[in-house]
Amino acid sequence: MPDTIAADLLPPGPASQDRASLPLGKAPLRFRGRIRALDASAVGGSLASDELERRLLEMGFVEGATVEIRHQGLFRRDPIAVRVDASTIALRRREANAVLVEPLDEAA
Repeated sequence: MPDTIAADLLPPGPASQDRASLPLGKAPLRFRGRIRALDASAVGGSLASDELERRLLEMGFVEGATVEIRHQGLFRRDPIAVRVDASTIALRRREANAVLVEPLDEAA
């Protein structure tokens, strides 16, 4: 119990803001959020991280854009169909992990 109280007393900072963001590839179906950043450095795959980031930017995954996971594949939930502003794009979840998002506040 004391650990919980101590954590509640910590001032908000960059560490607490990072906990609010998650990789888009880990988000559930019907997730709605806003893009905070792209970080393909931790994503494995056949593409170099800078190439993956360039492709994501060309598809509209830019900071501040709203995203929604509209559909997912039957097996292993892959690929996913992501609505980015006015476009719908299919991505592998592995590639979607390069997109860091924060949930939208539905009350607003």
